[in-house]
Amino acid sequence: MSEEYEARLQAWVGRELVAERRGQDPVNVPMIRHWAEAMEDANPVYLDDEAAKATGRPGVVAPASMVQAWTMRGYAATVNPVDDGSSAGFDELVALLAEGGYTSVVATDSEFEFQRELVPGDHVTVSETVESISPEKKTGLGTGRFVSTMKTYRDQNGEVVATQRWRTLRFVPVEKPKPKAKRPRPAINPDNAFWFEAAKEHRLVIQRCATCESLRHPPGPCCPVCGSFEWDTVESTGEGTVYSYVVAHHPRHPAFDYPLLIAVIELPEGTRLTANLTGVAPEDVEIGMPVSLEWLDADPDLTLPVFRPAVPKKED
Repeated sequence: MSEEYEARLQAWVGRELVAERRGQDPVNVPMIRHWAEAMEDANPVYLDDEAAKATGRPGVVAPASMVQAWTMRGYAATVNPVDDGSSAGFDELVALLAEGGYTSVVATDSEFEFQRELVPGDHVTVSETVESISPEKKTGLGTGRFVSTMKTYRDQNGEVVATQRWRTLRFVPVEKPKPKAKRPRPAINPDNAFWFEAAKEHRLVIQRCATCESLRHPPGPCCPVCGSFEWDTVESTGEGTVYSYVVAHHPRHPAFDYPLLIAVIELPEGTRLTANLTGVAPEDVEIGMPVSLEWLDADPDLTLPVFRPAVPKKED
């Protein structure tokens, strides 16, 4: 960051961030009850006058950690805020931090110091000033700055009842690379599961009728030649030629790189299968082009055959 930007940022130290703002309602027993129930805090001094007086208090008191709740604006004011000018400093500092790229925020810690307990009828106000803005730090969330502010809570007489040191990290979000989408899952069934299992072992197999020895692909339960249900497999050499092909542009799927070459490969054993072509530009593909088998380990659960142009064999 430039020295000029750093100076503008540090000029905020000591400045008012949020002007004094009064809570919507005074401290009251119904809200104390809601808080105590939500926090499962059964301390009787919050709701029972006699129990509170037995401890030397004049009557019920509000939980100390509830002080911030009395000054919250509420749901309606949060959804449809009215610009009363009290947050002008806050908005200005946020804009300055965003100018430096610190557009994300996370609360890191909060420290309270209480001067006295609040009692029903107290009406609390809060103001906030900037205490410090750290130099740029590297964190697990991203590069950022710790902004410490001091909130001061006062009662209806202007007396300080509590202070809160509030620290947030304003940071430049780190763009994490998204994992590549998985390829669509093939429809595996009892008739073709053997083929995908062999592929995981980097073996390209072809189903063969055990009766007439006809080869067939895609796999099926019955020989289309003689009708036999008995079968075994033979392993292909992995060499072949391009019988036909298309270049797919749309619709796009995030698991694939485009343009996507999809070919019908004719194997020397006499069957054909559909597979991707790799290692070749679309304009260089030709019908009858010799290709060789490679294996694509797409993910731990899926291995598929792909083909690339065959390397010409050297003559002796």
